[in-house]
Amino acid sequence: ARLTRTPNGEYPQYHTSADNLEFVMREKLAAALRVCKASAEILEKDRCYLNTHPKGEPQLGKRGLYRKMGGQKDIGAHEHALLWVLNLSDGEHSLLDIAKRSGLRFDRVAAATDDLLACGLLREIHRHGGLK
Repeated sequence: ARLTRTPNGEYPQYHTSADNLEFVMREKLAAALRVCKASAEILEKDRCYLNTHPKGEPQLGKRGLYRKMGGQKDIGAHEHALLWVLNLSDGEHSLLDIAKRSGLRFDRVAAATDDLLACGLLREIHRHGGLK
């Protein structure tokens, strides 16, 4: 696999002796690095979970999740992510699936997952179907 900004043959110097580091722009390289880093983080964190209390209201307040959200910026988005993660954590949907379906950023879904794991509302599922 490879990551490139310009497809093969799109500039005349490609793979010739004229191809050199002068064609590399610092800001474009930094942007590519950010994309690669974000992609690697998603691959590392993308897992499937099982909601341990799938029936009824999970009472997030009694587990400290509402109180914890009090000092955060954009509280509604975090609460929204908590509910999406709980709803789709059936052992079949990964965090990336949840982010795509909800339209929320992956890092928001991952943060909500961390909070739900900490209070025992989720359990990690191995991709082969077993509980961790």
